[in-house]
Amino acid sequence: MPRQRERALTLLKENGVMRLRELTAVGIHAQTISRLVKEGVVMQVARGLYELSDADISGSHTLAEVAKVIPGGVICLLSALEFHEITLQLPSRVWVAIGHKAWRPRYSYPPIRVVRFGKKAHSMSIERHFIDGVEVPIFSPAKTVVDCFRYRSTVGLDVALEGMRMAVRRRKAHPNDIYQYARELRIWSILRPYLEATLADEG
Repeated sequence: MPRQRERALTLLKENGVMRLRELTAVGIHAQTISRLVKEGVVMQVARGLYELSDADISGSHTLAEVAKVIPGGVICLLSALEFHEITLQLPSRVWVAIGHKAWRPRYSYPPIRVVRFGKKAHSMSIERHFIDGVEVPIFSPAKTVVDCFRYRSTVGLDVALEGMRMAVRRRKAHPNDIYQYARELRIWSILRPYLEATLADEG
């Protein structure tokens, strides 16, 4: 049991946050995790999701938690804008895209806002960032800007425009990439005047 305890703590330290089934798959008994939780050494942050109580976590840690509970999801829209630092918004929930026919997750924690994307939109321009030891899929800045215009009735046209302006100004997204994604996702006719105005303002 002491060896299981040490191994569990080592794994949680290395991986940041883990699901119970990941721990049991490598031989850690559920009872061992339960004891560590009762001792206050390990914290259960969601159903079947655990991390060290004294973990040194980043401001984007919730994104890592969401990546664990929704393996097929991709961080999108407001949460992707915030991660890429191209918005002034502070979303209270993590926005995550799932496939059109994927199971819709329901969790009280982490707080999430689920959006369904079509097959092409869900697989296009995904970056993979490591946050607190967890690989987190996040749409690129240019793709996120285009997605915000696609979902402008949900996030707000002002938010989409703010994201575009900040992405171009901070050189997080090249205008040509925004153009290409907008064409592929059939929203170029709507997005075009806003991009042209942004480029004119930026000189």
